[in-house]
Amino acid sequence: MPQNDREASAFDLATAVRRAEGPALLADLDPTWDVGNGILNGGYLLSVAGRAAVLESPHEHPVAMSASYLRAGAGGPATLTVTPGPAGKTLAHSLVTLSDDGGPVITVQATTATLTADATPEYSLPMPRVAGPDECLDMAANAHLAAVPIQLPGLTKHVESRLDPATAMWALGQPGDEPVLRAWVRLADGRPADPLALLTFADVLPPTSFATGRMGWAPTVQLQVLVRALPAPGWCLVEARASEIAGGWTDEDYRIWDSTGRLVAQSRQLARTAR
Repeated sequence: MPQNDREASAFDLATAVRRAEGPALLADLDPTWDVGNGILNGGYLLSVAGRAAVLESPHEHPVAMSASYLRAGAGGPATLTVTPGPAGKTLAHSLVTLSDDGGPVITVQATTATLTADATPEYSLPMPRVAGPDECLDMAANAHLAAVPIQLPGLTKHVESRLDPATAMWALGQPGDEPVLRAWVRLADGRPADPLALLTFADVLPPTSFATGRMGWAPTVQLQVLVRALPAPGWCLVEARASEIAGGWTDEDYRIWDSTGRLVAQSRQLARTAR
């Protein structure tokens, strides 16, 4: 995997993969990147798979990742197998399978390429107008204000979130009618975001059903992430929106902008409705 000279951060250590004897790669999944009850965040697992994909690729960045979540992942040793597909000067394909002692956890169709920082979009929907991070709600610091006690997951210790007040009233016991959430996010240890971090950010917010007062775990079934550009330093704005919640299923669309207002990632996922 291409690396720069910065010191390894908590995110780098938690998502690290290493070579072993034979074709498999090894990882130690960090149990503190959980969403509650020891269940690892789906975006975190995708970042680990993304590292494996770029390690075995001639290209530096994950640009399209389509993951199927076969069962809940937990902390501990894991193996990753990368089956190469077609590769060329522009992009490369592979199939990544992340497994633990119980068998496969996720499978990922991965496309890697090399993104540049100077690509100017020909057209882009503008970033929504949202108050700055200092004017938004620090979810971790204000958990005590919730109408019902909230046990913050480990993920909130690794990714700072500042909730847009317009979509955060559910956290204060005043849910709305629209399943949409917006928040500024960044890695808590100060590490700048990059395409691998964007994979985590693409599943970092609570389920959109929280906005309407329906709490609970909403397990991801399938998640597709598109990384569009290298993010500028600073906070990223994440918007998550569901278009339909029905029959026990929820879809969620994410858009992520960097501190300059550039769209840097998108995602779509299918999840079970929060229990």
